[in-house]
Amino acid sequence: MTPDLQAKYARLQAILREMGAVVIGLSGGVDSTLLVKVAYDTLGERCLAVIGKSEAFPEGEIDEALQLAQHIGVRVRIVPTHELHNPLFQVNRPDRCYHCKTELYERLGALARARGVAAVFSGANADDLGDWRPGLRAAAEHGVRHPLVEAGLGKEAVRAVARRLGLPSADKPATPCLASRVPFGTPVEPDVLARIDRAEGALRALGFRERRVRHLGSLGRVELAAEELPVALARRGAVERAVRAAGYERVEIDPEPLRSGRFARALRLREEPEGAAGAGEIRPPRAAAAPDR
Repeated sequence: MTPDLQAKYARLQAILREMGAVVIGLSGGVDSTLLVKVAYDTLGERCLAVIGKSEAFPEGEIDEALQLAQHIGVRVRIVPTHELHNPLFQVNRPDRCYHCKTELYERLGALARARGVAAVFSGANADDLGDWRPGLRAAAEHGVRHPLVEAGLGKEAVRAVARRLGLPSADKPATPCLASRVPFGTPVEPDVLARIDRAEGALRALGFRERRVRHLGSLGRVELAAEELPVALARRGAVERAVRAAGYERVEIDPEPLRSGRFARALRLREEPEGAAGAGEIRPPRAAAAPDR
């Protein structure tokens, strides 16, 4: 590691040691996996990883998260979340993620309190600060800390440390929840999420590593990473058949490379969402005392 990266890594370890015991939400992405790895290496059995089981999770992601936990050796729990039962989530307003994260952090907080653990941690990284992320407001309301942010680790630094530590998820593409493929204002329904998941699974079977299928009614709009777009265009027939088989009547391959959060960006170009001021900020809470162990 470079001296700067080594210093940030040392700061991350210090934050974890300071807490004594932690509960961490594990999604299986590189950010939360790195945090769990460093926490387990630092705290051992005083680290608990928790996976939220949701219908909005892509097929196979929970299994991958479990495999990563087993690779690390950390204790892991799976807790069901039921955000689809919440009308405020289902109606799919721009603050949708706030309601999802609120439920998740309530469950993580309950687990932490039951174990006498002072801290719940998330895998948000420093690059998340300037984005439209209502889930960060839910984290602030529940006292959730973001050690990667506190240590100054952005996405590329996270990947660099993950590679150094030999984590299988080091180069894993971002895999946001399936609801992010549904335009704001279109209700999030179980059958819609299942259709998106089938379509993206079919693209994965064709070999496309980083993919989204945006749900536009009967139209499924395929977005792929820049390096995979020429392949998709050359295999347009196979791509269209795969997505139609998942339940879409029409298929379109977006000529622009994939960009995460496209619906949120389009919204911000039109207007600033009500209450957005400060919604993406992360203010680390004061360090709580570690439990007497």
